[in-house]
Amino acid sequence: MNGAILVVEDEPITQRLIAANLERAGHRVMRAANVPEAMASIREIVPDLVLLDWILPNETGVSFARQLRTDQRTRDVPIIMLTGRSEETHKVTGLEAGADDYITKPFSTRELLARIKAVIRRRAPLLSDDIVEVAGLQLDPAAHRISAGGSRIELGATEFRMLHFFMTHPDRVYTRSQLLDEVWGDHVFVEERTVDVHIRRLRQSLHPSGHEGLLETVRGTGYRFLRKLA
Repeated sequence: MNGAILVVEDEPITQRLIAANLERAGHRVMRAANVPEAMASIREIVPDLVLLDWILPNETGVSFARQLRTDQRTRDVPIIMLTGRSEETHKVTGLEAGADDYITKPFSTRELLARIKAVIRRRAPLLSDDIVEVAGLQLDPAAHRISAGGSRIELGATEFRMLHFFMTHPDRVYTRSQLLDEVWGDHVFVEERTVDVHIRRLRQSLHPSGHEGLLETVRGTGYRFLRKLA
């Protein structure tokens, strides 16, 4: 499940090289040479990860990272800083600004992809291909397979995404609006009550294995996925 990555890099050759390697690895790539271009891209679609160069025209990557962290839409988007500065003080500055990781130039494609995978696994588990298991319910994103007690559970595409999100974000209450953003995607306009329909379908599919009880309705707020059955 490779997501969309925004590459913010003002050096054209470096930008093209990074983008080509990411696309070859299966990622969708958005490109920007400066902060205004990056913001324009983000207004269209929130990326799943930002690769951010330290030095940009008229503004540093550090200041832009702080801006992303204060914006409601982008505060949880993983950020990896790209820079030629290897001093510890610069690394600390980048991390304190909100970056999740820091890669010093020059770097290999293999290292970059490994760092991206590690950050996504840590900050955005919904994009990872790691198998998830909760209370005997197992979901394999790569194989698009769900099972419990050795039996397959068949789900539609939306219910699969919803279950994957819940299983990677247990014990927290999500409103219908939040679920629309997380499961359907940013800038997708769907009635909030549509969420209830898919929740009902998901519960019906989980009923034969007895796992429907993991999906809890929080009256007046939304829904929560439990770590264990009551």
